[in-house]
Amino acid sequence: MEKEHLALLQKMTEQLTELIYINGIIATELIKITENSAAIRRGEDFLNKSNCVFEHNQLNRRIIEILKNYINKPEKIESLEKHVLNHLE
Repeated sequence: MEKEHLALLQKMTEQLTELIYINGIIATELIKITENSAAIRRGEDFLNKSNCVFEHNQLNRRIIEILKNYINKPEKIESLEKHVLNHLE
């Protein structure tokens, strides 16, 4: 019975880790969608003059840091980090 509980706990831990990773992807992409929508609606100049881009960059970096705390697969984080940071350039 103990072995079954440990296996179940391991499976649940893996599932939670995957959900945290997926939520990180969703969060970073939603930030980019918000920026794109603002640029379409009000123009690039509006977006560039506001604090939004800087604040969104900080949020994206924080999301990556949170993921690093919970995801033990560096290749996953590196892939997302590279993608998100390319958006920041």
